[in-house]
Formats: sequence, C-alpha cells, structure tokens
Amino acid sequence: MLDPKKLLDDLLGSKAPGSQSTVSDGVGKVTQLARDNPLATGAIAAVLLGTGAGRSITKSAVKVGGLAAIAGLAYKAYQNYQSGKAPEQPAAKAEPELLPPPAGDAFNPTTAPQGEENFALVLVRAMIAAARADGHIDETEKAKITERMGQAGMSAEAQDFIQKELATPVDIDALVNEAKTEAQKIELYTASRLAIEPETRAERGYLDLLAGRLRLPDALVDHIEATVSNAKV
Repeated sequence: MLDPKKLLDDLLGSKAPGSQSTVSDGVGKVTQLARDNPLATGAIAAVLLGTGAGRSITKSAVKVGGLAAIAGLAYKAYQNYQSGKAPEQPAAKAEPELLPPPAGDAFNPTTAPQGEENFALVLVRAMIAAARADGHIDETEKAKITERMGQAGMSAEAQDFIQKELATPVDIDALVNEAKTEAQKIELYTASRLAIEPETRAERGYLDLLAGRLRLPDALVDHIEATVSNAKV
C-alpha cells in the first residue's frame, strides 16, 4: 500500500529509502545511484527525476519530516509576510531552526480537510509536476528513473505511482483545486519550489504560472522564495 507521507520524505531527502538514516547522512551513496547525473545533493527528487535541484534541505528541516517541513516553511514565510518584514536574507553561519506549525493552526498537517495522507499525495504530485517543468523527462529519461527508483529501494507502489504521474499530462488547474485552504495553497507552492531551482525560463515560468493560479500575492511569493532558499544547503 502506498505511503504518501513516506514518499514525500523520500522525495525531500528526509529519510533515505529503506533505512532510518537521513539522505543527508549518505550523500555519497545517493549520488552514486545517479552516476550519469552526479549532483552533490541529498534530495532524492534530484537523483530520481534528474532535476537541477543541486541542494538539499537543511538538517533542521530533515528532522521534522517532509510534510511538517513543507508546512513549517510555508508557515514561516506567511508569518514573515504578515508581519511586514523584508524577505529573509541567507543565514550567515548558524542554520535557522525549523519548527512545525502550532497544533490546530491552518498550516499544521493535522488540520488538512482531506486528511494528512491525501494532502501529502497532493504535495508529491506538485513536486513531480515542478520537476517536469523544463520538459526534459522523455522516454529515455523515464527508463533511467525506473532504474534509479529500483536502486534506491523504493517500494513497488511508490515506483508505480511516480511512473503514472510522469505519464500523465500536468493539469495545473486540477492540482491547484486540490489545495482546499489558503494555507494549503501556500504549502503547494512551497513544495513545488523545494523540488527545483528555477534556473531555466521554463522552470521560472511554471512557478510564476502556479503562483498566479493559486492567487498568491507577489510579496508573499517573495517570502516563500527567500524562506525556501534559506532552508537549502
């Protein structure tokens, strides 16, 4: 049976597939799994999907798990936006601590109207859609992804789900409609931004289109961008 929360952890590098160690603890091993795409990163999304993520989330984000990490980053960005602060500058030395949203808050995963598991699956779909933004995943790349997933020890259910998502045309409006609350809209964009580094016009264009469809204010998007950038190493 597919475990959406574990799959989200795997894609964000929160837990190494098939083990209790974090991907960040085994960067060399994970990178070796993608010898044809040797990124110095702990993010399974970069390894499996061949994206240009290039950086993993910080250990602070790893500790709280994928779903809570996305919620925590979205919550932090929103709080900064609401307070009128300028977007965060990169941390100088100390890694910023990331905490999950308070219990009962709209950003807390336990308050998801559709349930934690279902919303975790929405976020996984959002990450895969973002990873496909530059159009580089052709049939040859899909075959490589299948090989990488097997090497990474992902479950058959997780592999099947990812392959089906890769074979299905991205429907950005359907994805946006899965965000049932304002908080979830912010989390959906946060997850998408975590999956990629927008270095191409296609990637930047996709994120801009997504923000527009979600009706996120430009200033809020700036805070999300800054918060996510500050949570990557």
